[in-house]
Amino acid sequence: MIDTLRRRLLLPVILLATFMASFDYMVVNVAAPSLAHDLHAGQAALELVVGGYGFSYAAGLITGGKLGDLFGHRRVFLLGVGAFTVASLLCGLAGSPGQLVAARLLQGLAAAAMAPQVLALITRLLPGEQRARALGWFGVALGTGGIAGQVLGGLLLQADPFGLGWRVIFLVNLPVGVGTVAAATRLLPRPVRTAEPVQPQPVAARSGGRTALADPPAPAAAVAPPTRPRLDLPGVLGLAASLALALVPLVLGREAGWPLWSWLSLAAAAPALAATLSWERRLARTGREPLLDLALFRGRTFSTGLLINACVLAAIGSQLFTTTLLLQAGLGLDSRAAGLEFLPLGLTTMAASLLGRRLIARFGRRVLVAGTLLSTAAAVLLALTLELSGGGVRPVELIAPLALTGFGNGLTLPALMAAVLATVAPARIGAASGVLTTTQQFAGASGVAAVGAVFFATLGTAGSPGAYAAAAASAAWVIAALMAAATVLVGVLLRPGRS
Repeated sequence: MIDTLRRRLLLPVILLATFMASFDYMVVNVAAPSLAHDLHAGQAALELVVGGYGFSYAAGLITGGKLGDLFGHRRVFLLGVGAFTVASLLCGLAGSPGQLVAARLLQGLAAAAMAPQVLALITRLLPGEQRARALGWFGVALGTGGIAGQVLGGLLLQADPFGLGWRVIFLVNLPVGVGTVAAATRLLPRPVRTAEPVQPQPVAARSGGRTALADPPAPAAAVAPPTRPRLDLPGVLGLAASLALALVPLVLGREAGWPLWSWLSLAAAAPALAATLSWERRLARTGREPLLDLALFRGRTFSTGLLINACVLAAIGSQLFTTTLLLQAGLGLDSRAAGLEFLPLGLTTMAASLLGRRLIARFGRRVLVAGTLLSTAAAVLLALTLELSGGGVRPVELIAPLALTGFGNGLTLPALMAAVLATVAPARIGAASGVLTTTQQFAGASGVAAVGAVFFATLGTAGSPGAYAAAAASAAWVIAALMAAATVLVGVLLRPGRS
């Protein structure tokens, strides 16, 4: 563990990585019109600029977590933040859509290396009470990063410092990344080196009044040298391919009209994942180190917690997506005004994440039930508001349900992540963090695809404010169902014998 002063300085430094990863996932949305104009990017290129980051991020998270376990969370964190900063520079310097797509893929991979290390470092370096407080701030960074991407992204584009245009949303990462690497290098404790084995020395013996050097005692047994940690490359490739087969059609399929290739890709994802899991089991049986530690899933708290995370993140991702469409395409708000509409959601997420620690200390994991119930009620309130107001809905009427959503999510996510990771052994914490974050990213993409399909099916060919309000209301009912399912699963998690 580390001293209190260093902890206070270290926590905001490592949480900047979480904020940057979430910020860059959302900020490109507000810059899409500028990218289309300046780089002459078509619809497919824009989708890859937005979705390519999310794909490479999600596909690399489990590998990133495993790399931390194998080579040290400090080392992988510093390399990940450094690579993320370089990739952000490449994004800002891109001169064509292809260059920007490639840089965004690299940026997502770098985020996948640094993001799992944050949870791992919090869990390994901080004791119980400090860890709970840190996870509250982690929830703040995670929840507000995406909101800030829309709010600050719109403000930066409007201010247009130095005439940089859309490039500013990437170049703003440079001072943050360089500062994070410099501060983390000084503040993160280095791993303790194991002592070198002591060489046996001659032993002094007395014989007839004279001192002689006796031979050293023979070693008790030969000790095999430690094996060098190895990364399971077939597992890395198999897992990345499985996620790609599922994520690419989920990201690109809707805009392309769900062509045949998208359905074939989705159908191939399950057998590809099954083959990868079979390989991982084979490695584990032979005593080697698999990429995916399947023993994690035998813990009921861990497995149930992942399902709850999937429901919550699918709801969050789809609500941000459909509400943004309502505000900009339906109600005619510009990117700055639409981003500011989410500000109450970000503020209540922050407040609830910080308040949740005290509530959990007093009421225990029942706070999870309260959080998911509040988010369910907020989705129902949003649906009713849209159905009653129809095309005459005003942006101000959405503030209350969005603020209530943020408060419910802020109570839920930090406590849920703490519950999931509390049952994991320290040696597996990196892999567990990678699995948890991958689940969240995949659930977010799946939620956008599934709830987005409901939204556009309800919208049809109409483009009136009333049609957008009806489509957003349909989406809100699906989101309410997801949060209700999360509430039921929380009840399962809290059942005696499951924690």
